[in-house]
Amino acid sequence: QVQLVESGGGSTQSGGSLRLSCAASGYTVSIYCMAWFRQVPGKEREGVAAIVGDGRAYYADSVKGRFTIFQDSAKKTLYLQLNSLKPEDTAMYYCATAPYCRPMEKNQYNYWGQGTQVTVSS
Repeated sequence: QVQLVESGGGSTQSGGSLRLSCAASGYTVSIYCMAWFRQVPGKEREGVAAIVGDGRAYYADSVKGRFTIFQDSAKKTLYLQLNSLKPEDTAMYYCATAPYCRPMEKNQYNYWGQGTQVTVSS
């Protein structure tokens, strides 16, 4: 079992920045992929960014150049730096992990956090 707890969400204006954190605990040695997804009511949960065991990072086209995914050296805390935020980035952001994955495919992930809300006003 892996437990994930997100933090760092909040409200900001367009162009602002936030940093999300996701603390992993439990059987973390099983984790190979870690990712951030987001969801707005009535829409599918979508992949935002992912990082895999060898350090490769993947990003959705909509966030490339604005968001950065990284993790601490122990790979127990995942971060997402959100810069140049836009109103369309408003969503609930979820952290997820998987023992193996296609990085941006939500069905590959078996552990999820409870989510943290990001709200960007124009």
